[in-house]
Amino acid sequence: MHVLASARVLYLRAVEFSRFTLLLAAWSLLTVLPACLSLESEEQKAETAEKAVLGKHDELMGKMDQLYDLRQQLQKASLPDTVEAGQRRRSLLAADAAMMSWMHQYHKPAASVAADQQLAYFQKQQQFIDSVGVLMEHSIDSAQRVLKHAQPASQPSAQ
Repeated sequence: MHVLASARVLYLRAVEFSRFTLLLAAWSLLTVLPACLSLESEEQKAETAEKAVLGKHDELMGKMDQLYDLRQQLQKASLPDTVEAGQRRRSLLAADAAMMSWMHQYHKPAASVAADQQLAYFQKQQQFIDSVGVLMEHSIDSAQRVLKHAQPASQPSAQ
C-alpha cells in the first residue's frame, strides 16, 4: 500500500510538473509570439513607407516637365517686372535642383538592415520628398500667377 501511495504521489507530481511545464511553455510562447509578429509588422510598415516615398517621387517626377516649360515661358514672356520673372525662374530651378539632390542622396537600405531602422529611414525620406513637393508646388503656382498676370497685359499689344 505504501508503494502504491508513493506511486500515486509521483504520478501526481509528474502531472503537476507537466502542467507547470505546459503553462511555462505557453507563457513563453505568448511573450515571444507578439515580438515575432511585431517584427513582421515593422517589416510591413517599412515596405509601406518605402512605397509611399517612391509614390511621391513618381508623382513629383511627373511635374518636372512642367517646371521646365514654365521656366521657358517666363524667359520668353514680355513681363513688366523682369525681376519677378527672374525670381520665379530661379524658384523653378531650385525646385528642380532639390528633386535632383533628393534622388542622388536616396539609397534604399540593404535587406540586412533591421526593419525598424529601415522604417526610420523611409520616414525621414518622406519628410525630405514632401519638402521637395512643397517647393515644387510653390514655385509652379507662383510662376503660373506671374504668367497669368502677364497675359492680359501682353494681349492688347499683340493686337
